Amino acid sequence: MFGKLKEKLGSFVDKVAQTEISEKDVEKALWDLELELLEADVALEAVEELKEKIKEQLVGQKVKIGTNKKRIVENAVKNAVLELITPEKKLNLLEMIRTKGEKPFVIAFVGFNGGGKTTTIAKLAHWLKKNGLSVVIAASDTFRAGAIDQVEEHARRVGVRVIKHSYGADPAAVTYDAIEHAKARGVDVVLIDTAGRNERNRNLMDEMKKIVRVAKPDMVIFVGDALAGNAIIEQARQFNEAVRIDGVILTKLDADARGGAALSISHAIGAPILFVGIGQGYDDLRPFDEKWFVERIFS
Repeated sequence: MFGKLKEKLGSFVDKVAQTEISEKDVEKALWDLELELLEADVALEAVEELKEKIKEQLVGQKVKIGTNKKRIVENAVKNAVLELITPEKKLNLLEMIRTKGEKPFVIAFVGFNGGGKTTTIAKLAHWLKKNGLSVVIAASDTFRAGAIDQVEEHARRVGVRVIKHSYGADPAAVTYDAIEHAKARGVDVVLIDTAGRNERNRNLMDEMKKIVRVAKPDMVIFVGDALAGNAIIEQARQFNEAVRIDGVILTKLDADARGGAALSISHAIGAPILFVGIGQGYDDLRPFDEKWFVERIFS
């Protein structure tokens, strides 16, 4: 996992550890690091900030004779990466749901086609159920052939109810009915599945905005495929401009050999990574832990 990112950051550590920690040597190594991180699908603005944080950690450090300089450099890089991906305010989803005064807590899911959105919704429904919360799913993707059947099958497997209309129906109406159903029955959480969008289909983007206006969700989550590399950053920006993203779920992180998307996305849109998908099973969704991520890079 993250082989490319691990290789590039490790190369930087080795270069600086072989020199005195002067600004000149750090600058030279940082120039090489910039090119290598871009190759690992780290977004340019994230690279620039990471370089500044590394420089702050290293330049001017006095190293005693006999000190393991490589470890000092590696710790500085670890701290810089950790600082880059740690949000100013961490979101505790369970706490947010349980402390909301009036049920239900409504979450709308957005993302491009093929990002794993519907499967991720089922995984999150399963996780919420394991934590003692009741869930209903709004099958508001009435556009894609087979979408309602897909979400129904996932919901059956994890044991939650789906509110649906027919294909071609107004997605906002499905959303409204799901929320009203939850209110009437005291359901804790409504998860809204929406059609996968792309920048070329303005009608679908406008539909998504309408769903958000009707639902007034407590949270909008962007679901993105970690294997999409830098493309995921531009996708997230488009959705953030349209509906303001509150959190991110990255899918297929277990298969991501580069790791750049995870390092870049929160920085790009100012929204934290909440969960990561690390496999195909319903239990293969885990809350994102920044320290875990950093340790995976340097392990």
